[in-house]
Parts: sequence; C-alpha cells; structure tokens
Amino acid sequence: MTQRYLSVEEFNELLQKWNGQTIKITKNELDDDDKTVMELNSISYARDTRRIDDYEPMHALYLNGTGYVQTDANEPQSLPESHYEIPLEDSTLYQYNNSQFHLITDRGTYTIEVTQDN
Repeated sequence: MTQRYLSVEEFNELLQKWNGQTIKITKNELDDDDKTVMELNSISYARDTRRIDDYEPMHALYLNGTGYVQTDANEPQSLPESHYEIPLEDSTLYQYNNSQFHLITDRGTYTIEVTQDN
C-alpha cells in the first residue's frame, strides 16, 4: 500500500470518519511499546502553553472513548482516563495508507487502525 503524507487538517478530516468504530493504537516510544484497543467516541486537541519542561507536549491529540491497554506484561489494563493522549509536535509527520495512520514524532511512532477486536 502506498503511504502518503497528510497535513494535520487532512489527518483530522480522515480520522473523524472513524468515530464510533473500534480502533487499535500501537505505540513505539523510546523503550515503551504497547497496544490500546478502544471504542472511539470523539477526537479532540489540546494546547498547553504553560509547560514546565520540554517533556510535556505543547499540542496533544485526544482519542476519546473506553478501552484497554495491552502492555509488555501482557495484562490488559483499563484505560486510566476516558481518552488516549498522543503528544504532537510541530515536526510530527502524518502518514496514511488507506487503512492505517502513522504519526511520527521525535519521541516515537504511533499507528492507528480500525480493528475488529471488541
């Protein structure tokens, strides 16, 4: 499948079409890999201009819904909040291949796809 780069606006427009579906988010960030499965209810964004340090993102994508996280310990854990946060940077790359989104940041890579898991 062909990967294409998206603007943040194109990414948002395509992702909004997945509301109401079950999605899987795979995170590969630093030494932390996990998978989250959730029922996507809505999508929102936040901007934090009062950051204490560079570890806290200035922008964040919130995938709102309920679900669980599958960690390295192989023990599914409920999401601690009713959302999944992806830190965004001005340099974030948004890729799409007609079935998966890939968000590539300085910290890591996030893959978002529709799944049949419930």
